[in-house]
Amino acid sequence: MNENNYCVIMAGGVGSRFWPISRTEKPKQFLDILGTGKTLLRQTFDRFVRVCSTENIYIVTNAEYTEIVKEILPEISYNQILSEPMRRNTAPCIAYANLKIREKNKNAKIVVAPSDHLILNEDKFIDVIKESFDFVEKNDGLLTLGITPHRPETGYGYIQIDDAYEGESSIQKVKTFTEKPDRQTAEAFLKSGEFFWNSGIFIWSLASIDKAFDEFLPDITKLFSQNIDISTPEKEFEFIKETYSECKNVSIDKGIMEHAENVFVYCTEFGWSDLGTWDSLYEESEKDENGNAILGENILTYETTNTVINVPKEKLVVVQGMDDYIIAESDDILLICKKNDEKKIRQFVNDVKLLKGDKFV
Repeated sequence: MNENNYCVIMAGGVGSRFWPISRTEKPKQFLDILGTGKTLLRQTFDRFVRVCSTENIYIVTNAEYTEIVKEILPEISYNQILSEPMRRNTAPCIAYANLKIREKNKNAKIVVAPSDHLILNEDKFIDVIKESFDFVEKNDGLLTLGITPHRPETGYGYIQIDDAYEGESSIQKVKTFTEKPDRQTAEAFLKSGEFFWNSGIFIWSLASIDKAFDEFLPDITKLFSQNIDISTPEKEFEFIKETYSECKNVSIDKGIMEHAENVFVYCTEFGWSDLGTWDSLYEESEKDENGNAILGENILTYETTNTVINVPKEKLVVVQGMDDYIIAESDDILLICKKNDEKKIRQFVNDVKLLKGDKFV
């Protein structure tokens, strides 16, 4: 195992699009969404211990989830759990992780990944990560993984490759980034062959990402460079609390990747999904003969097709006459929603919070 390989797993999101299964108290990364017997965070961690030593893996999460992370990953130390006092998006999160890694190893190569993605072909994924580490060790580049698209997905960001780059066959220079497009644009992207899904997985050397922060996010660099005393957990949290209170909310994509000239994409495919929506879970789940994706042990369906049903194992549920719906129950909440209208779930959550209180979200 290369001692310079490091991993940062981002596990601070609330996963509101998976409500009511995912709740603020325990978001989807801490749940066994797929019914495999492992939480999504556990699966992600187990993936990366194949390329990074356990002590070189850091989990960035919200302070309220620190104990949940420790419970799921008892083999890591509290020093490896970076507890954010407030949510400030991915750029501050990565700057915090860089600060911790810099203390240990200035020659570090780092992979940054969300905690809640599905990877079906893990062997291929590991090979891609190893090749990516080799690339950033030899090149001053910021590398992201681009997934070959197989449908005109409007819920993902897209990366356009620059054909002018003559480099390694799978690694291309990035031409443009595009946030979630409309259906017509997504179809055009798919047809062109120049666009790949943005996986949100990044690989770079510490030196390269530090240089990028200096150039494009100097305010964040300054905040994470002054009056630093993280010699104890208490002092570290106080420093981070003060720093985050002054830090702007900005993603690494918007803050750096869309502006830097040395951005590359590894074009690949390893059975990836960001599991960001009920529809993405439906797409990746096994279906019965009627196209239903069912997670639960006591479910009877009649004249029901193309529906995702996710209920507690002990719950007996009978469904009749539904087509293309989401049916999900968690504790004291039942959601029944048209699958095509799942974008309204965030509005449902906002309304529930306003009308019924925080305990339901």
